[in-house]
Amino acid sequence: MTAPPLMLGLESSCDDTAAALVRGRDVLASVVVGQSGLHAAFGGVVPEIAARAHAERLDLCVAEALGQAGIALDAVDAIAVTAGPGLIGGVLSGVMTAKGLAAGTGKPLVGVNHLAGHALTPRLTDDLAFPYLMLLVSGGHCQFLVVRGPDDFTRLGGTIDDAPGEAFDKTARLLGLPQPGGPAVEAEAAAGDPARFRFPRPLLDRPGCDLSFSGLKTALLRERDRLVAAQGGLYRRDRADLCAGFQAAVRDVLAEKTRRAIALYLAEAPDAPALAVAGGVAANGALREALKAVCDEAGLRFTAPPLALCTDNAAMIAYAGGALLMTGTQHDMTLAARPRWPLDAGAAPLIGSGRKGAKA
Repeated sequence: MTAPPLMLGLESSCDDTAAALVRGRDVLASVVVGQSGLHAAFGGVVPEIAARAHAERLDLCVAEALGQAGIALDAVDAIAVTAGPGLIGGVLSGVMTAKGLAAGTGKPLVGVNHLAGHALTPRLTDDLAFPYLMLLVSGGHCQFLVVRGPDDFTRLGGTIDDAPGEAFDKTARLLGLPQPGGPAVEAEAAAGDPARFRFPRPLLDRPGCDLSFSGLKTALLRERDRLVAAQGGLYRRDRADLCAGFQAAVRDVLAEKTRRAIALYLAEAPDAPALAVAGGVAANGALREALKAVCDEAGLRFTAPPLALCTDNAAMIAYAGGALLMTGTQHDMTLAARPRWPLDAGAAPLIGSGRKGAKA
């Protein structure tokens, strides 16, 4: 196949139900239906509720995407679907829907790694040349990857415990802020003093590109409890300063670890060196500014996809599926839903390499 195929993509790995139509780098339609209202009372994503909502909404999202693009289902060249990693009930809903569509239309089926969708998004939005360095930073994942091809990834490091997105969500819950926590903490931090509380910068005293955010959450909890015990509660200024200090710590850790990852990546002498960042936490303005400054220092191009393509969406799955299809990758009705699916199969497992009950 020489011309880019017209791909129908499905995404249901966490709490966003999505469908999209993509041909090459052209996004013809993208539909994302969130579930925040369904999970608001629980302080996080409830897997059973999410899976049921996906099963109810996937066909509606497909119909809406086809309508937006003005394309009949029979005109689609292939069906791409997130086959993992993720909350297994949601992933299974998507895989079964995709199998039904593929069987009913006779079109090829392509199972896509959700993380590959994020990692290949800079190819969709900015046409980055291989190999590029990728920082995937989200609710369930955080890792540095050298992206060499549609199915060729080398992990340089990643979180050994919690992902930063999960840490942002937990911080928001500890401070009585709404979910998802990332935007809420960032908004509160804008009015805060990042220097008032000196939170730890985990693992900066150790070599390598691995990260840790669990201890940072614990430090914030202790500081909150100390303030509550001393003054009977938190003032608005306390909450803003706690958010600012926490965000600064995450920013500093990711910036320094990115410097180390860049050094390893540049040792390969890439022709067009670039760093891309994707995942929901990539929307954080302070983080983007810090990463861009690191890239400027090292002489790398910096790129971050638009917010709509940083968070979970089906356009990235359709694009990744099309890239895989053009290399000859197809799947049959034995395609399985996988709760865990590392991109670099040769690397040691990461605790944070699966999807958790947190928004990506």
